[in-house]
Amino acid sequence: MPPPDDELPPGRAPHPDPTPHTPGFRHLGDELRFAGWRISLVRAAFEAPDGTRFTRDVVRHPGAVAVVPVTDRDTVLLVRQYRGPVDRELLEIPAGTRDVDGEPPEDTARRELEEEVGVRAGSLELLATVFNTPGFCDEATCIYLAGELTPGTAARHGAEEHFLEVVEVALADVDDLATRGMLMDAQTVLGLLLARQALGRAGA
Repeated sequence: MPPPDDELPPGRAPHPDPTPHTPGFRHLGDELRFAGWRISLVRAAFEAPDGTRFTRDVVRHPGAVAVVPVTDRDTVLLVRQYRGPVDRELLEIPAGTRDVDGEPPEDTARRELEEEVGVRAGSLELLATVFNTPGFCDEATCIYLAGELTPGTAARHGAEEHFLEVVEVALADVDDLATRGMLMDAQTVLGLLLARQALGRAGA
């Protein structure tokens, strides 16, 4: 039986072991098909409750962090950058892959925030841990609320980040930006809504 959520390591999602919602399903193993720098593609074998065996193509991912950096002006610092898989620029909360072995997710979040946006977080609160695309990938992303921002030093890597633009938007405009199609990254929309809710509770 998997441990209850309150016993999980900070910033980690529950492992998708069998639960009352998936009784009897078993993961039997993986056959590696491709190994890349950050991800791998496997043919994963499973067994259904009735004993039927089946396979699925699965992308294995080390996990990621995403950060909602909120200023004392009730604005959030987003980044506009090119995303090759969809061949367009997206407006997103700062995020990055957990590609440093042994680095706690909170430290990854602080590092990614400073590298991309050039600010440091004086406070950091875990809002949620979510599976981004569980239909084919096991990536789990820890979404943080960052506050008490102070200037830091940006250190951007790669062609996309070299042309990255920091954009400041009002939290009050999130709904409008999403409905107008200006926020199309799912974890960005979720993170902004969760941050606004958390800040609302804090100010109540």
